Amino acid sequence: MDFNLMLNAHRGFAYLILLTTAIFIVALLLTMFGYSGKITKLLRKSTLFTMIFFHVQALIGLIMLFFFSPGFKAAKEAGILMKDAVSRNTYVEHPTAMVIAAVLLTILNKKFKTSDKLQMGWVIMAVIALPLMLWAFQWSRLFGA
Repeated sequence: MDFNLMLNAHRGFAYLILLTTAIFIVALLLTMFGYSGKITKLLRKSTLFTMIFFHVQALIGLIMLFFFSPGFKAAKEAGILMKDAVSRNTYVEHPTAMVIAAVLLTILNKKFKTSDKLQMGWVIMAVIALPLMLWAFQWSRLFGA
């Protein structure tokens, strides 16, 4: 496997995650305010696909990080992994926050599959997962800003 191939796959799935996350947010808002809390098919499907793309993205990212990333190895060997803000964000904060968001989405997917009514605790879980994902998202790397 080539690092550039993994990086391009990681970037490609990032676009899919943005798309499915936007659909998930709309479906969650529609369920909260439009259907009296009854979980819709759209919410179930959007949660499922968002979770699937998150898991694939996390798998690609973690494989890329631990096995292919020259920057991670260099930062770790130089002892600056936690000292340098850019290295810490790229190699520690970003993967950790994304894995936590993926775990929360997995829990939400299970809850939405097994229930017909939306509960406030699940909305709170989504409100934690989504800003965490948006905070950790590498916007400048994806859109070149």
